[in-house]
Amino acid sequence: MVRKSRPHAGSKGFYPRKRAAKETPGFSTFKPEQAEAKECRPLNFLVYKAGMTHVMGRDAHAKGTTFGQEIALPVTVLEAPSLKVFGARAYKKINYGTQPLMEISIEKPDKEFERRQHSFKKHGKKKREGKKAPVKQKTIEDFEAAKAEIVDLKLLAYSRPKETGLAKKKPDVLEIALSGSIDAKIAFAREKIGKEISLQDVFRENDFVDAKAVTTGKGTQGPVKRFGIKIQGRKAKRTRAVGSIGPWHPNTLMWQVARSGQTGYQNRTELNKKIVKISAKPEEISEINPASGFKNYGLVQTNFLLIGGSVPGPVKRAIGLRHSIRAPSYKANRHKLEGIDFIATSRKASKIHMDVSAQKIKLEEEKKVEKKSVADEIASAVKGEKK
Repeated sequence: MVRKSRPHAGSKGFYPRKRAAKETPGFSTFKPEQAEAKECRPLNFLVYKAGMTHVMGRDAHAKGTTFGQEIALPVTVLEAPSLKVFGARAYKKINYGTQPLMEISIEKPDKEFERRQHSFKKHGKKKREGKKAPVKQKTIEDFEAAKAEIVDLKLLAYSRPKETGLAKKKPDVLEIALSGSIDAKIAFAREKIGKEISLQDVFRENDFVDAKAVTTGKGTQGPVKRFGIKIQGRKAKRTRAVGSIGPWHPNTLMWQVARSGQTGYQNRTELNKKIVKISAKPEEISEINPASGFKNYGLVQTNFLLIGGSVPGPVKRAIGLRHSIRAPSYKANRHKLEGIDFIATSRKASKIHMDVSAQKIKLEEEKKVEKKSVADEIASAVKGEKK
């Protein structure tokens, strides 16, 4: 038998493995084809993770082994309250990338937004004695005048957690990227500032999205849990440690050596997650909720979407979604159903549905006409001729 060797597991592309600077996810990269589209539309959105369940339906993946059969698909329930646009930010080009040029915002913010943005500028009208005159607030006309310098324009928005089942009051602030030309973006910003953007304005059912979030924090962990190294034999001095961390001469410790440290609470992006269902109807919202609500979350009260598989982050965490920047892989097509026949809200309801489905399949098999073999058909034809 070949001797197993597992000195290291996991990607080395995530360094340093330290805690995320902020908990609200943001995107800086988008598919070029989407950014250059003629139609101006939002490219990303912010949702909240409620929990996981499973749905059942007939498999529509033609090349799959369960094609045409009823299968169970694990899904993540994400609640998606509308986003309120409070401003816009223009970017100019510099040597390496872009930097903000100017931004505009609504004059009077909502009370819920003031919970997050304490330093919202309040521009006065009169000049006080011995003090400088207030700075004139930028307007959308300033964007029009500086159109030659602007290379990108994004909307500034905040979430509305008070519409959800969360016991959260402070909204999360994010930038919403737009597709289309600069003229189209300015026109879209003029229309949307002070208004809301809903989930249906950004995504459709069966779209592929990328999910970004700060993962579940696990504190300081050893190298076995952090990097998946092999546990030493029972005679070793230290069983849950690396056998050798480096040479004596030269006295050095390379960064590739698995060491203990911070685990979790890091930004991670998972690609090609399929939207199985989007809904905002009250009757469908009631169908998704368990009797006692989702564990550690509560009841879903507004728009929601179901995403095939899991997404990073614990319950209640803000999840950033954008249109997928890579073509869906073969594995991504496994989340393909003709329709959703059942959404599990409890183990008992799931068991009842599976029993009913099994009975239906049995009846369908009994009703099928038995196919005769070629020999039987020839024999019956010969008997008919003799008669």
